[in-house]
Amino acid sequence: MVAPSIAPLSADLRGPLPARTDELPFPLDLRRDHTEALHAQLARQIREAVLSGLLPGGTPLPGTRTLARTLGVTRGVVETAYAELLADGTAQSLVGRGTRVRDETPAPAPEVPVGASGVPAWLPVMPPLPVDGPGARPGLDFRVGVTGTATLDRRAWRQAWADAAREDVSGDYADPAGEQRLRAALAAFAGRQRGLGAQAEDVLVTGGTLHALNLIVRALLPPGSRVLMENPGYRAARQVLLDAGHEVVPVPVDADGLIVNVDTPTARLVYVTPSHQFPLGGRMCLPRRLALLEWAARHDALIVEDDYDGEFRYGAPPLPPLAALAAQTGAGGRVLYLGTLSKVLTPSVRTGFVVAAPLLLSRLVRARTLLDFGPPVQVQAALTHLLTGGHVDRHIRRSRRWHAQVRAALTESLNGLDGLAHLGGIEAGLHVCLHLHPAIPARDVAAALAAQGVQVTTLDTYTLGEAPNALLLGHGGLSAAQAAAGGRVIAGAVRRCATRAGLAPYSDA
Repeated sequence: MVAPSIAPLSADLRGPLPARTDELPFPLDLRRDHTEALHAQLARQIREAVLSGLLPGGTPLPGTRTLARTLGVTRGVVETAYAELLADGTAQSLVGRGTRVRDETPAPAPEVPVGASGVPAWLPVMPPLPVDGPGARPGLDFRVGVTGTATLDRRAWRQAWADAAREDVSGDYADPAGEQRLRAALAAFAGRQRGLGAQAEDVLVTGGTLHALNLIVRALLPPGSRVLMENPGYRAARQVLLDAGHEVVPVPVDADGLIVNVDTPTARLVYVTPSHQFPLGGRMCLPRRLALLEWAARHDALIVEDDYDGEFRYGAPPLPPLAALAAQTGAGGRVLYLGTLSKVLTPSVRTGFVVAAPLLLSRLVRARTLLDFGPPVQVQAALTHLLTGGHVDRHIRRSRRWHAQVRAALTESLNGLDGLAHLGGIEAGLHVCLHLHPAIPARDVAAALAAQGVQVTTLDTYTLGEAPNALLLGHGGLSAAQAAAGGRVIAGAVRRCATRAGLAPYSDA
């Protein structure tokens, strides 16, 4: 139902406003079927008329009884609307003069030119973030970063959250470094899983890897610092550094990880993924690790070690984290170790951690305090129950077996591409890198697969300069059957592109 409108002032009433009036110079349109309450609609429409200049300062508003009768609403609706206008300073109530638009209400702003956004012109232009779209067909999504929860113990998961709900949440704000019990549990977890000697006091709980990097940038890097990054490398981390105004210098990688030599430039910080280089998948060998530590000592630099996919290894012996090696060589204060539970459990927990020297950690905690004052207590409590109860360790063992089977099914389905493609980074992690023959452009294969409903990723956005001719095949969210089926589709697309390039006759085999 549409309530009647107040008739506008006639054209011959353009002189001084009368002391009182029961009419407004604009229509009111109150709708009972609207989700907004009637009094809120009335207050909003009067406020909009004031801001647009239809109701200048000093304009009397109709009496509550008259306006309620005209609109067909109760007097309480009008009184509530007027009370809201009085409270926010739009109107004022004067003894003997009723309710009026506040005298000092500013004149309406000049018209905004067509096309102007109202956003300050000095704001810098920000490049769009590359976002992988959803898979075109369920079950054939090979995007990197997608993880599954097939091996998650649902009973233990529900019990952990039930226990967390019974935690006492009264009192002051939580510790911005994280709850002491969770920090101790994470330190013990890093020791068991990665051989990293740490105590609770060495750990800061974060919202994940990017959150940790933002804290490091805010707390430790002087403005305009030079930072070395693997190339190709983690594009989101690179963008964090660029957005903060730092200089990012790409450093090449090969099968043994980051290449450090006498030509490597000086920098304040280097960001590396030594356990499973992202995205190519190599593992940094011991000589390269020692060379990097020596470079950091010579240039007085910090090292951020992103232990990407470090928990997922398939047949290859585990390599100790760079942070553990640094501690053995007396350079432990230079390495900040970044771990996460998002890949281990589920991205929905949005929880990671930093292990660092006391001086570095104290600065990170200070930055965390000024940023958001710490992670939610209930999430920390649930994760503490899962860690201390051994559920996370058991889940990792199940996940390794599951993902090993998925990876074996995927690699077997791609084995018939000899001379056309080969796999890299198969010893660890939740993705593999399919390197293609130079005559088979990765973009062409990706486009052909997208047309068939298979989502894969090229290396263009991960690389500064010319990208390796390869596809990234994430298998974290797939079953073995799905990986095998998708692998056969990928192999067929590669063969068809090879045939068009004159490399080999097409075959479904």
